[in-house]
Amino acid sequence: MSVKDCSHHEEERQKLHRRIFSGVLAFIILILFVIFLIFIILRPSKPHFVLQDVTVLAFNVSSIPNSLTTNIQVTVSSRNPNDRIGVYYEKVDIFATYRSQQITLPALLPTTYQGHGDVVVWSPFLYGNAVPVAPFLSDMLSQDLMAGMVLLNVKIDGRVRWKVGTWFSGRYHINVNCPAYISTGGRRDGIGFGPTVKYQLVQSCTVDV
Repeated sequence: MSVKDCSHHEEERQKLHRRIFSGVLAFIILILFVIFLIFIILRPSKPHFVLQDVTVLAFNVSSIPNSLTTNIQVTVSSRNPNDRIGVYYEKVDIFATYRSQQITLPALLPTTYQGHGDVVVWSPFLYGNAVPVAPFLSDMLSQDLMAGMVLLNVKIDGRVRWKVGTWFSGRYHINVNCPAYISTGGRRDGIGFGPTVKYQLVQSCTVDV
């Protein structure tokens, strides 16, 4: 076989490899485009979160130094309103704030998959032991306690992924804010168990994805 024939066969093999590669690449692009098109057409809706209740085990403010000790258990439910899209929760933290200042350590929620129309319920404990607060916040909190009503915010922050069939989307940031109005002193509207008080709230939360 001449050098010319060898060169011809080599060119043919290269052309064949290029065609195979182009065909496989075009097929992959087509599949991704179809999945993306389905995803856009379905338009996933945000999960619906509800703060069901808050159980206060400890909520004490100290003026010397200005600090707050919080020990609560919250029950939060999430419903997936989508008919064909699942929601995968990963690396999701939940914590409590008072007037935008975080007053408990974040608690990591378990990694959870939520199917079509499913409801998921979490009931974590949130702790914050002698958390330093600004003097003006300590004064405002004391005033709220004297008035008999304190507004806490239970917040959820993390990442979610959408699932269509066997395909998972990229990670999306989710931020949930649940207001919790806690009555104190002589205005307690919760169910008391000794020093522990449970407040049935059923409060809708705002959700940003």
